[in-house]
Amino acid sequence: MPSPGDKAALLAIMAALGQPEPPYPDNFCCDWYYVICDDIGRVVGLELFQHAELTGTIPDAVGDLTHLKDLLLHKLPALTGPIPPAIGKLTNLTMLRISWTGVSGPVPSFLGALKKITFLDFSFNSLSGAIPASLGSIPNLSGINLSRNRLTGAIPSFISKTADQVYLWLSHNNLTGPIPAEFAAVNFAHLDLSRNALTGDVSGLFGGGKELDYIDLSRNSLNFDLSGVVFPEGVESVDLSHNAIRGHIPAQVAYVDDLRYFNVSYNRLCGALPTGGKTPEFDLYDYQHNRCLCGAPLFRPCKK
Repeated sequence: MPSPGDKAALLAIMAALGQPEPPYPDNFCCDWYYVICDDIGRVVGLELFQHAELTGTIPDAVGDLTHLKDLLLHKLPALTGPIPPAIGKLTNLTMLRISWTGVSGPVPSFLGALKKITFLDFSFNSLSGAIPASLGSIPNLSGINLSRNRLTGAIPSFISKTADQVYLWLSHNNLTGPIPAEFAAVNFAHLDLSRNALTGDVSGLFGGGKELDYIDLSRNSLNFDLSGVVFPEGVESVDLSHNAIRGHIPAQVAYVDDLRYFNVSYNRLCGALPTGGKTPEFDLYDYQHNRCLCGAPLFRPCKK
C-alpha cells in the first residue's frame, strides 16, 4: 500500500509545477509513470523529464519523499531558481540528476551531507560560483557531471581516491587555476575538463598502469612537457589540443593498441612525429599548428 505521506508529497510537487491533477487519479501513486516504488510502497524514484509544461522552481515538497533514492529532473526548460535546501533532506539519494533546465545559483555545499550519492549530474544548467569542496566528503561519489554551466574558480580536490572508476565532466565552464595534484591518485576512467581556463602541469593524470580510457583537456591554458608522459595502455581517446604544451610526442603513442583518437594540435610541440603502429590512423589535423613538429602526415619533412 503506497504511503499516504508520499502521495501527498507527489501531489504537492506536481501542483507546485503547474500540474495539479495526477496522471491517473483512480490509481495508486506507484502506478504513475514518473514514480518508482519499492516492495512496500515507498517512493524511491521520481523521474520527470521532457515536460516543457512544468514550470516554477524545484518544490520544497521533494524533501518529504524521505525514501527517495533516484531524483531525475531532465529537459525541463521552464524549471528555474536555485537547488533548494529541501534536497538536503534526501539522505537516501544515490543518484541526483538535474540537467538541461533553467536552474541557476550555486552548487550547494549541503550536498556533502548526502553520503550515499554515487552519481551527480547538474549538466546543461545555469549554475554559477565555485564547486564546493564539501563534495569530497561523499565517500562513493564516482560520477560527476557539472559540464555546460557558468562555474568559476579553482577545481577543489573533491574526488574520492578509493572509487574503483571515476567519471568526471567539467567542460564548458569558466574554471581557472591548476588541476589538483591529488587527481593524480584518482582512478579516472573518463575525464573531460575541456573548454575552461585551466593552467599548469597535468602529466600526473597519465601513467601506464592507469585505467583511463577517455581524456579531453582541450581548449585550456595547460603548459607542461609532454616528452616524458606515458599513456595508459587502454586509453581510447586523448584530446590535448589548443593548449601550450611543449616537448615532443612520445614514441609510445604509436603502440597504444586501443587508441582511436589522438589530437595535440595548436600547441608548442617540436620534433619528429612517431611512426609505425597506430600512427597511420591519425591525420595532419591532429598535429597542425605546433611550433616545429615534422614528418608525415605533416607537410614539413624532418631535417636529417
